[in-house]
Amino acid sequence: MRSAVQIELPPEAREALEDIVGAETSEHRAVLRSQVVLLAAKGWTNKRIAKRIRLDVNSVGKWRTRYASGGLKAILQDAPGRGRKPTIARETIDTVVRRTREELPPANSQWSRATMSKASGLSESTIGRIWRDHGLKPHRVVGFKLSNDRQFAEKLTDIVGLYLSPPENAVVFSVDEKSQIQALDRTQPGLPMKKGRAGTMTHDYKRNGTTTLFAALNVLTGAVIGVCHQRHTHVEWLKFLRKLDRETPKGQSLHVICDNYATHKHAAVKAWLEKHPRVHIHFTPTSSSWLNMVERFFRDITTNAIRNGVFTSVGDLIDAIALYLIEHNREPKPFIWTKSANDILAKVVRARAALQAQIARRAEQE
Repeated sequence: MRSAVQIELPPEAREALEDIVGAETSEHRAVLRSQVVLLAAKGWTNKRIAKRIRLDVNSVGKWRTRYASGGLKAILQDAPGRGRKPTIARETIDTVVRRTREELPPANSQWSRATMSKASGLSESTIGRIWRDHGLKPHRVVGFKLSNDRQFAEKLTDIVGLYLSPPENAVVFSVDEKSQIQALDRTQPGLPMKKGRAGTMTHDYKRNGTTTLFAALNVLTGAVIGVCHQRHTHVEWLKFLRKLDRETPKGQSLHVICDNYATHKHAAVKAWLEKHPRVHIHFTPTSSSWLNMVERFFRDITTNAIRNGVFTSVGDLIDAIALYLIEHNREPKPFIWTKSANDILAKVVRARAALQAQIARRAEQE
C-alpha cells in the first residue's frame, strides 16, 4: 500500500500556515489546505486528517502532495482558469466578512443573504459565494457554556482518568436522572408509513403525566442499570445508590460519576456514603453535563423509544423504557472516550480566550 508523502515544515512556513488558520478573514479553502499541511507535518495519515477537518481524503492527499512538491505557493495560489476574472475588490469582500462576523442587521438577530445584499450593494448570489468561500453560516448557532467551576481542572482530570484508566477491581458508573419524561398521547390516530409516504402523527397531544429515569451506565461494558421514579429527590437518589450497591459484586469498589444536583449532596446521602466506604462519588464540574457519558445513552433512548412514542399512561411509558433497557443490555456496547484531559483543557483555554476577546470588543463598541 502506498504511503503518504512525508511533510517537513520549516519554522517560517509553519508560522505562515498558523496565521492563515487563525485569521478571521482567511478564505475557507485556504484554511482547509493549511490545516492539511499542519496536520500532515505532525505525522497524521490522510484518512485521519480527512476525518478531523471533514474533507475528502483524496483532496487531503492532493494538497499534501502539492505542498511537498511546490511549498506554500503551490497550495495558496490556484492555477489560472479560463473563466471571467473576479471583479469584486478584496476590500469589499473583507468588509462583508467583517460585518457578518461582528455586526447585526437592523431589527434582526442574524444576517440573511437578502439583508447583507441590501447592506453591501452586492447580489444575494455573490453574498452566498463569499460566505461559502469563508465558511460562514449566519443562520446556524451552536450552543455552548463554559464552566466557572474553580475546581474544573481537578474534576475534569479525575473523571477523564476514570474513563481512560479505571481503577483495578472496580466498577465505574456514569449516572444521572432524566427527569420530566412526558407520557404523551396523540389526539387522533396516525397513519402508518407506506411506499412514497411517511407515517403521520398529529402535532397536538395529550399529557398523561411524567416519570424520571435514573440510569447508571457501566463505562466498561456499556450495560445500563435503570429504574423509574415519580420524583427525583434525595430519597429516590438513595434508593438508586442502594440498587447499584446490591447489583455490584461486593469485592469491587464502586465509582459513581454524577452532576452537582443538590439531592446528590444531601446530608442523608453523605451519611449513607460514610457507612458504605466502597462507594466513591465523583462530581462533574458545574455546567459540564457533556462530561457525563450517560448523557449519550439518554440521547439514544430519547430518539429510539420516547420521542415518537404514543403513551396512554405513565405506566405505558415506564414499560417502554423498561423494554428498551432490556433490549439494550442484551448486546451492550460501551461508548469509547478518546479525548485526554490535557486536550480538553487546551480547548477550554482557547474558548475562554476567545470569549474574553469578544467581551472586550463589545465593551469597546459600547
